Amino acid sequence: MAAGQETVLDEYAFLVSETDEKGIIRFANDDFCKIAEFSLDELIGQPHSKVRHKDMPKKAFKSLWDTIQKGEVWTGYVKNATKSGGYYWVFATIYPFESCDGSKGYLSCRRKPSKEEITSIQEVYKLWNKEEGK
Repeated sequence: MAAGQETVLDEYAFLVSETDEKGIIRFANDDFCKIAEFSLDELIGQPHSKVRHKDMPKKAFKSLWDTIQKGEVWTGYVKNATKSGGYYWVFATIYPFESCDGSKGYLSCRRKPSKEEITSIQEVYKLWNKEEGK
């Protein structure tokens, strides 16, 4: 893929990853690895922010972290970066959980958003980025 090129998820793509409570990746499924262009070995032990796109407003991630750290489920639209410098959009649902051993983490499940959903959220994110001086 060329830098700056969008990867559009197919209708059946379902990207799943699990992180610890600090956002360090513990698991990523094949769809996630394929779309993000990273091998599983390149992702495990890395911060999930490794796939954060520079266009994402800080306000969006503040909302995400504020919600999941309270133990609540968060849903929203995220523009992620690929290894080659491209990007892809997802509609994400993030579930906080506690394992049997008492460790906490987050499970993120993502699907393809519609073109209309992307267009709408891009307008919101542009405003937020403007507020943040981006």
